[in-house]
Amino acid sequence: MLKIFLGLSFFIVSLFAQLNEVDNNQLVEMQKKNIQIIDIRRVDEWKKTGIIEGAKMITFFDEKGNYDIPKWLSEFSQIVKDKDTTFVIYCAHANRTKMVGNFLNEKVGFKNVYELKGGINYGWIDKGMKTVPFK
Repeated sequence: MLKIFLGLSFFIVSLFAQLNEVDNNQLVEMQKKNIQIIDIRRVDEWKKTGIIEGAKMITFFDEKGNYDIPKWLSEFSQIVKDKDTTFVIYCAHANRTKMVGNFLNEKVGFKNVYELKGGINYGWIDKGMKTVPFK
C-alpha cells in the first residue's frame, strides 16, 4: 500500500512541478564550483556508458522499478547535508530525475534541485561530452 501511495505521489508531483534544468555547459560550470552531481541510474547503466566525472552514484530505481526511499535518502543525506544545498541529479534520459527531483523538492523540502536536461544520454553524451568508466 505504501508503494502505491508513493508511486502516485511521484506521478502527481511530476505533473505539476517544474524541475530546474541545466544543460551540459551549465553543468560544467557547476562542476567548477564543486556543486554535487548525483547519478541515480543502476550499476548496469554506469557500466554501459560510464559516469560524469566527479558524480556520486546512488541508484534509486532497480531493474524492476522498485525503490527504497528511506535507504536512498539515508545515502543521499551523506552527500547533500542540508536542504539549501545546490545539487544536480541525472539519469539516462531525465525521466527518473524528474520524479525523484520533484519528490525531493516538493515532498522533502530541498530548495536547489537541478536536473541535467536530457539526462546523460541526450544531454551529455549526445552533445559530445566525455564520461569516465565506472569502477
